[in-house]
Amino acid sequence: MKYEFKIDKNMGNIRLDLFLTKELGITRSQIKKCFENSNVYVNDKVVKAGYILQENDNICVEYLKPQPLNANPEDLPLEIVYEDDDLAVVNKPQGMVTHPATSNRNGTLVNALVFHIKKLSSKNGEFRPGIVHRLDKDTSGLLLIAKNNVVHANLAKQIENKSCRREYMAIVAGSFSNPKGEIITGIKRSDKDRKKMTCCPLDEGKRAITHYETLEYYKGFSLVKFSLHTGRTHQIRVHCQKMNHPIVGDEMYGGNTKLYNHGQLLCAFRISFFHPTKNKEMCFEIPLPDYFIKVMQHLRTNSLQN
Repeated sequence: MKYEFKIDKNMGNIRLDLFLTKELGITRSQIKKCFENSNVYVNDKVVKAGYILQENDNICVEYLKPQPLNANPEDLPLEIVYEDDDLAVVNKPQGMVTHPATSNRNGTLVNALVFHIKKLSSKNGEFRPGIVHRLDKDTSGLLLIAKNNVVHANLAKQIENKSCRREYMAIVAGSFSNPKGEIITGIKRSDKDRKKMTCCPLDEGKRAITHYETLEYYKGFSLVKFSLHTGRTHQIRVHCQKMNHPIVGDEMYGGNTKLYNHGQLLCAFRISFFHPTKNKEMCFEIPLPDYFIKVMQHLRTNSLQN
């Protein structure tokens, strides 16, 4: 939908994003997305959020107000690795979206959570109850779930200050020149495709640090363990692309090879954190999924035969 405004002498000298937030009745984050998608024009020119309005400015905004999202309970399979009165640790399968979105309202992990776990934090809103952090749709593995807002805030702070440790396993194309090390770049949203992230100089994006260690070598591929020092969107996937060793099956970031039809081979297999109410360190680890192990076995066999 297109919205148009004409600025009179009593409406000038304020920031454009603040003006639109008030006039459209939406959040700053929703307005930010409009600017990111170049959907805001003043006098037929694309402008930035901080533009200061002047008398007689003509504003045009293309914006579709989202329908309210509700996390409807669904009796979906849910593997609960650990649960107590304050939190849970769950194992999200490959192919499941973490929480509902406009284009995907059902069949998500949250739909399963609100069915199986009645008490969940509300800190992230009605359509992300309990969700402290997320995993991409095609990444499997462990997620922390908070049952109240106090615990949620504590766990989120641990992720922010890096005291919550998250480790991943992946099969990547080729092998790193050094068997272990760290990747440090900036990460920002791609100018060419808003669904993708891209590496950039540190002063142009958010600082992203990934530690890696190669565990096995195969013919043309390798098994690598990753740990996150920061938690940027698509971080491991983008860093692997940057190093020219994309994750197998990750078509968005160059991993076009599919091994035995098993999709993206990235799993969050271990998580450790300090329990906010039990006052002790906790660590959980899951076996790699069956499809992941089958690919490893095939690669080992093929490497031995060649």
